[in-house]
Amino acid sequence: MNLEIEAVYENGVLKLDRPLPLHEQQRVKLTVQMPGRRARLSYGLLAWKGDPKELERLAMDPEFGILESP
Repeated sequence: MNLEIEAVYENGVLKLDRPLPLHEQQRVKLTVQMPGRRARLSYGLLAWKGDPKELERLAMDPEFGILESP
């Protein structure tokens, strides 16, 4: 089972926005993703050497969106 939930890191502890459907002492594996804008999160994946704001403009432009693909 995979769950996605937001949390706040405070004083060394992750404080969840809602309870999890887990048993006491149940072990889980966590992957932490930092929230951010699409361009910032993907910056560097395509060896983009330009300005991050320009990349974000291109990434958010509807002309290049999936709905415009052939």
